[in-house]
Amino acid sequence: MIELNQILPPGKQAFDASVSLTIEQRVRSRLRVLLDDGREAGLFLARGHLLRGGELLGNDDGVVVKVIAAPETVSTVRCGDLTLLAKAAYHLGNRHVPLQIEAGWLRYQHDHVLDAMLAQMGLNVEVGQAPFEPEAGAYQQMTGGGHHSHEHSHA
Repeated sequence: MIELNQILPPGKQAFDASVSLTIEQRVRSRLRVLLDDGREAGLFLARGHLLRGGELLGNDDGVVVKVIAAPETVSTVRCGDLTLLAKAAYHLGNRHVPLQIEAGWLRYQHDHVLDAMLAQMGLNVEVGQAPFEPEAGAYQQMTGGGHHSHEHSHA
């Protein structure tokens, strides 16, 4: 098994293999994976880093593996009304939903309840397969499950 224990600095470095990972896998620091060429590898990384598609992992033997953000089931909301899109982001954020924010659209891991909430707001929700690259958060890297450490009331 190939052990990957380094996140390499960005650059145009050649890579030996790639690994396709969902967001649930990219937030983990310890994980056994199959590289896209079928070889087994283990991730042994520092905690608290959200792996992004395109990042390179390596080890002391010089092996370099490129991370691919794997397509997964997501809901995407596109809207030209930026005020309505901001309201959607507010309501999703209020529910601590990891959210990918781009010009004119929002994306989150598919959830039919959230889809219905946004539809009631007058937004069109598209469910499909796409890579998911959520915001890491203002104060810390994203951790699994969208949990956070500050205290407040949800009443």
